[in-house]
Amino acid sequence: MANVISMAKKVAVLSALVEGCSIRSTVRMTGVSKGAIIRLVESVGKACADYHERTVRNIPAKRVQVD
Repeated sequence: MANVISMAKKVAVLSALVEGCSIRSTVRMTGVSKGAIIRLVESVGKACADYHERTVRNIPAKRVQVD
């Protein structure tokens, strides 16, 4: 059986990364392996890209500012 990260750990990992923590510091804080964190970020990124592609359509804009 493969190791599965609990939803609470996933939230903790993503929260740390969003706050600006590095992957290595997130490993130390959460106890989740570096490889698992990278796989989680990849899967969340794909889900976000899919959501964006489905929902953001026909947006009339004269100027767009992206930070």
